[in-house]
Amino acid sequence: MIDLAKVRAETPGCSRVAHFNNAGAALPPLAVIDAVADHLDLEAAIGGYEADEIADEASERFYDAVAGLVGAGRDEIAYVENATRAWDMAFYAIPFGSGDRILTTRSEYASNGIALLQVARNRGARVEVVPDDEHGQISLDALEAELAKGGVKLVAINHVPTHNGLVNPAEEVGRLCRAHGVLYLLDACQSVGQCPVDVEAIGCDMLSATGRKFLRGPRGTGFLYVRRSVLRTLEPPFLDLHSADWTAHDAYEVRDDARRFETWERFVAGQIGLGVAADYAVALGLDAIEERTVALAERLREGLASRAGVTVLDRGLRRSGIVTFTVAGQDPTALKLRLREVGVNVSVANVARQRFEMSQSPPAIRASVHYYNDEDEIERLLANI
Repeated sequence: MIDLAKVRAETPGCSRVAHFNNAGAALPPLAVIDAVADHLDLEAAIGGYEADEIADEASERFYDAVAGLVGAGRDEIAYVENATRAWDMAFYAIPFGSGDRILTTRSEYASNGIALLQVARNRGARVEVVPDDEHGQISLDALEAELAKGGVKLVAINHVPTHNGLVNPAEEVGRLCRAHGVLYLLDACQSVGQCPVDVEAIGCDMLSATGRKFLRGPRGTGFLYVRRSVLRTLEPPFLDLHSADWTAHDAYEVRDDARRFETWERFVAGQIGLGVAADYAVALGLDAIEERTVALAERLREGLASRAGVTVLDRGLRRSGIVTFTVAGQDPTALKLRLREVGVNVSVANVARQRFEMSQSPPAIRASVHYYNDEDEIERLLANI
């Protein structure tokens, strides 16, 4: 069980705001704040390169911490500056050819969707959208039927869509991909840090995630997991003197671990802070984090559903801490700003930007809870709608 008083005391922002924008950027704990600030202070005092040398052990801790978080080996983890770039590094490394099929979801994140379309345009691959089932998540029956047709190079899905509360059946998708020998790329941007994510149980070959959301790490940080067995089949879209060695005047050799997807220059303080955030989450327990987060989200949904004019939009058999809703007669952006004036943070989810999503749903309020929120904050949000 999570000690709520302790985690709130370790989260300075809790004394200032009721923060329900964890799907955007969560409030960091003191351990993360101090780790980043201490390294920046060290850089300011002695120089960036010199500070990096002194902090080598803390930087290296990142790989073990994140590997432990997702059930991977440290050689399967790369530090990348954000989840989109991590996803890109994996996706653009896949050797697509003309006619290769890429299967994705209707709820795919816009940045990923644009990349899918670019590869389709430039390499002749085909992007095909698997329909939802009756619960709004990816249809496993439809996915299996498409895989059985053959020619699928990649299945790329999101674990938790950014604009509604469902959790896609990632493990079942992994089982189907393994059965058909198809690469599987999972965008875990909204799931890592709010629920257990185990790459072995899921069966994904690649997974991308960010630091700033439910993991409560620094902005400008993220990571990429690549399964050891597929590492050498993926050529990074660009290389530098960190990801490869210049072995002769006309030759180079790419690293044999996931750091082939990194660049030499990086936000070192952020890398240290992200490792601390991963350790912090593991110490609390991901099962406990998910249990409390889901309970708070359900309490908020129930409170919203009881109010006249409020429509809760969340779908799925399994739901996350992301709660989306509309209020009749109220513009979501105006409501967001009004809530901010009373110390409540929410965001606006614009489903229309998800071009694979066939829904005509209007923009909605997204209130994303996390384990450090409390029941009084939920009542505060409800009272101001």
